[in-house]
Amino acid sequence: MTKRLPCTKMMNELIQNIYKLHTTPMGAERIKRNLALTESDPVTWCREKIMDKGAVTERKGKNWYIHIDACTITVNAGSYTIITAHREC
Repeated sequence: MTKRLPCTKMMNELIQNIYKLHTTPMGAERIKRNLALTESDPVTWCREKIMDKGAVTERKGKNWYIHIDACTITVNAGSYTIITAHREC
């Protein structure tokens, strides 16, 4: 079952572990390319978006999906690895 609610227990778990958020070098390049970011640190950009009060999070299986500002950020729920981020159509 998918829940898509702002400020849920799931979101609180993600926020409590926000310091663990990371990505791989390839992931960082993928995020920059997909979102056309000029930021030097896409992890910081993603952290700020996840912490935004307007962010909506849902958990499907092993991943969190965070929807904010017409973007979706995908985070592995076990390792807190940012897998990808992309613009919503």
